[in-house]
Amino acid sequence: MEIDRDFLNSPPVKTVRFGGTVADTLAKHRQGDSGDYELLRHQLSDPEIKDAQIIKWLQEFRSCVTQLTKDHEQLIYPLLRLPWVGRSQAVVDEYMAFLSNLVSAQTVYLCACLKMVVSHFSPKRVIICEGGVDISDSDDDDENLPRNFDQCHQALQLIARYVPSTSRFLMPILQENFPFVQKSSRTLECYVHNLLRLSMYIPALRRDVLELIIGKMLKLDVSASRSDIEEAEENTVPSQRAEDGAEEGLFEMDEDMSADAPPRPSVMAHPVADRLDTLMAVLLAYIKDVCHVNGSFHADRTKDLYRDVLSVFDKLILPTHASCHVQYTLFYLCSFRVALAEAFLEHVWKVLQSPSQPAVLRQAAAGYLGSFLARAKFVPVLTVRACLDLLLSWIHRYIDSQDSSGRAACCDISLHGPFYSACQAAFYTLIFRHRAMLEGNMKKGLEYLQGLNLERVVMSQLNPLKVCLPAVSSMFAAITRKYQVVFCYTIIERNNRHVLPVVRSSAGGDSVGTNTNPLDSFFPFDPYLLHRSVLFCVLWSSQLIEPLYQVWEELPDTEQPPPTTGQECSKEDEDDFLSGETPKTEGIVGMTPSSYEWSLRSPSSLGSPPIAFQRH
Repeated sequence: MEIDRDFLNSPPVKTVRFGGTVADTLAKHRQGDSGDYELLRHQLSDPEIKDAQIIKWLQEFRSCVTQLTKDHEQLIYPLLRLPWVGRSQAVVDEYMAFLSNLVSAQTVYLCACLKMVVSHFSPKRVIICEGGVDISDSDDDDENLPRNFDQCHQALQLIARYVPSTSRFLMPILQENFPFVQKSSRTLECYVHNLLRLSMYIPALRRDVLELIIGKMLKLDVSASRSDIEEAEENTVPSQRAEDGAEEGLFEMDEDMSADAPPRPSVMAHPVADRLDTLMAVLLAYIKDVCHVNGSFHADRTKDLYRDVLSVFDKLILPTHASCHVQYTLFYLCSFRVALAEAFLEHVWKVLQSPSQPAVLRQAAAGYLGSFLARAKFVPVLTVRACLDLLLSWIHRYIDSQDSSGRAACCDISLHGPFYSACQAAFYTLIFRHRAMLEGNMKKGLEYLQGLNLERVVMSQLNPLKVCLPAVSSMFAAITRKYQVVFCYTIIERNNRHVLPVVRSSAGGDSVGTNTNPLDSFFPFDPYLLHRSVLFCVLWSSQLIEPLYQVWEELPDTEQPPPTTGQECSKEDEDDFLSGETPKTEGIVGMTPSSYEWSLRSPSSLGSPPIAFQRH
């Protein structure tokens, strides 16, 4: 008699079970016999359960799904905890069929099913032993993650197909399950990637999803100041520090991107910046994919995405003080077409000139307007001129209204904060874009600059040069003097003689200094510092930004006068500003405090123009 060797060598399939079928178990339970019911519940929780047994149980549960009311949640919840993701295709197919039947017949379990699927959006938790201590962490090395995520999204699409109201119940679950921002970069990356992927087939949730993601990213952004990121990178790779001190600070962004350049580190030295960089790369890649179909620009999809991102900008980004990187999502999106950039400029312009808006938002809008015009290389000169025309016309009308009021105008930030921010935006734009305006036809360019009547602005009783950042005022004065448009140094020197000292309270006692940033202003599009490579977007996120960015170009023949005696300040303050950091102003109430989670606010980061051009 011949023996079947394959049968002898193959391991037995574990299909042993106790008790009757699911239908019989439910019938006995209704009659008061709960023995098989409890036995089934415990068997469903068996960690060693085999595929064949899972399939058999799922088929039986599907056959009596109409009986699985809320009274039987003790059976349903163990079913939802079954490890189906990553199993054989037969198990996955059977489980998805079961989910479809369950949510169709018993919508009371809809939220439980959605929570179960969303729980798989991040790598599963594993126990790692480090130094004899068990630490729970995510399984970042699971090679099956992409396949597992595919299965989760298939399940969500099935549920959404059978229950049209899924989107209404899904968003709170996505918010509740968002990983803590201090989790690993991979955990955050996977979850954000899956949220963005979900928004592709449930478009009604896209705006809420973007708001959730950007809100979490802002928390990371404001807790990692520009100076902290730069310091961490410099301490990690001392040999890569810039040798030219004049190019340090926030005017520097153009790193060597040539083939001969050394590769950037895969992980940023600053842990918070590393997590933010990962999420930025995923979000920028998503924006590119949504706006392009088969490599071609898709106008309608881009317009819809722009509206959603702009809505999030108004709600979260604009009120957030001193964020360094998250706003570049809108910067990158606007680079696809000039019309998008012009629409964004028009939007922030409307906020700036609207008296119904809070002063803090109007001043923030002025910062975005000036910084975008100065830094966005894709904005043509004609658009820059048009914006400057609007800006200077509004500034002159504001001066007219003060002159005609019959009251003596004075330099009061609490009354004229938006005006001063608008002036600084105009000066800042001219600092960066004056060369482009003068190229080609110097005579017409100078006529245009003279037509802006900047001398009236500078000479007005509101005295904007006294309020603007000293570096902006100094560089603006140097450029306008070079082209003989307006002479500012007499006013600057007079202002310096009348600067009042301010007492600052700190742990070491009171000290006397000057508040060099009374507007509490920052430039949103100062250089982009993030650069690491990530899983779903194999590129450095800064590589998406750099070709679009206007870096500071030194003026070789522009010289600034030495500071006068009225401009004395402590060595500590000077060093802070030289490194691109606003001098500390403890005890001084800024005019534009953050309206977004004050406890997470980082010190103001400023960057332009470089004080290193001054002669000392």
